[in-house]
Amino acid sequence: MAHARKDVLDAVGPRLRELRRRRGMTLADLARQTGINESTLSRLEGGTRKPTLELLLPLSEVYAVPLDDLVGAPRTGDPRLHLRPVTQDGMTYVPLSRPGGIQAHKLLIPPRPGAEPETKTHEGFEWVYVLAGRLRLVPGDRSLVLKAGEAAEFDTHVPHWLGADGDRPVELLVLFGHQGERAHLRARTP
Repeated sequence: MAHARKDVLDAVGPRLRELRRRRGMTLADLARQTGINESTLSRLEGGTRKPTLELLLPLSEVYAVPLDDLVGAPRTGDPRLHLRPVTQDGMTYVPLSRPGGIQAHKLLIPPRPGAEPETKTHEGFEWVYVLAGRLRLVPGDRSLVLKAGEAAEFDTHVPHWLGADGDRPVELLVLFGHQGERAHLRARTP
């Protein structure tokens, strides 16, 4: 039992380093966002500092991942869904639904100060809800900033771009219909 616990603790540092690198963050960036000094973060990633709840909680918040993911705890819940994060174009997607029909996923976009929007188009219709942080949404010629609790929907045939507004990551819930399916219908009043 003690050997298994040591193996779990030994795996935390490399997991934290990989999360930071996938998000394109430096130790200085992470220190600024968590309030944990760079030396402590370096020792934690290197395995010479014991991971404690006080250190892991702010990291879990910044990375927008459950604490269980940081320590490698086994997954629970619906065994048919394998919520494995995928990183693409610097953004981390966590699928929340099975393939087919409207897709749901959680999206984490790290800050990219000075990044110019590179709009894209594709088949589909998208609905976004900001869970944490601030989202900069560029649909067509418009530029919008959405805060936590705000939502937007748009046709993905319109050139669009999503990014973090400011120096903190933004966390979103995204519903996407590949063939333009809408996530809801508006009730019309007489």
